Amino acid sequence: MHDYDLLVVGSANADLVIGVDRRPGAGETVLGSDLVVHPGGKGANQAVAAARLGARTALLARVGDDDYGRLLLDSQRSAGVDTAGVLVGGAPTGVALITVDPSGDNSIVVSQGANARLTPDDVQASLRLLAAARVVSLQLEIPLESVAEVVRTAAAGFDGRPGPRVVLNPSPVAPLPTDVLAVCDPLVVNEHEARFLLSDDSVGSSDDPEEWADALLSRGPRSVVVTLGGEGALVADGDRTVLVPSPAVTAVDTTGAGDAFTGALAWRLGVGDDLVTAVRFAVRVGAAAVTRAGAQASFPNAEEVAAL
Repeated sequence: MHDYDLLVVGSANADLVIGVDRRPGAGETVLGSDLVVHPGGKGANQAVAAARLGARTALLARVGDDDYGRLLLDSQRSAGVDTAGVLVGGAPTGVALITVDPSGDNSIVVSQGANARLTPDDVQASLRLLAAARVVSLQLEIPLESVAEVVRTAAAGFDGRPGPRVVLNPSPVAPLPTDVLAVCDPLVVNEHEARFLLSDDSVGSSDDPEEWADALLSRGPRSVVVTLGGEGALVADGDRTVLVPSPAVTAVDTTGAGDAFTGALAWRLGVGDDLVTAVRFAVRVGAAAVTRAGAQASFPNAEEVAAL
């Protein structure tokens, strides 16, 4: 019996957001709107997105013993996330500095803070959470060695039974060990991440997402999902490649939309959906998220997704 549909292992940040008419170039200063502080971080975002939809969700993360850390814990608990795995202390809470332009596009700089102190030992101390989850979702705003520890532990299983299915979004993008790639089911990438991972391959310069997906599959993951913004997402598992279109919406703020997509996708896999069905649901969640400002504040509940 699994206690959780989804365990998210990843970052928890305070998002400090400023609206700008245009993002500054090198050496340039621009004026912006009043500062707004939101709970964020890719791990925390995915956990809230899934829980708000109805998932039984837990979060393994680290925050500082400070006001931002308390903000993050409160936001998780209010969404229904189990925070028993959230460790406190060791460094200040991570912070993301975000500028958002009138089209809804954003630029982000992250100070890792406590996220960088989530260690492989912390993972080993949290085996109960891993063993209790159907799916584990990961990103790269925590140390890669800790991500690898989660993946290898999941692959090994627990007392003769399989470990959780692994969903990995390599963001911010970095090279991935072969044994980590081999367990991803799926590897979730956007255009930038796909091109980076394929930078040593001529396919990386292609404009065809199907070519990216095929080339990424050849690197070892069990399946690949390429997110395409307003065009939806491409699903590839070696047997088929399917383009899943997104509903047409007016984007207000894209901050956190990818996290909403991935959290929703991981949850639906955890309750038994096949990959294409899970992506069909997730693109609707991502589309709903961009219609409102902020990250976690923009994430829809199940009724709002159904009405989209």
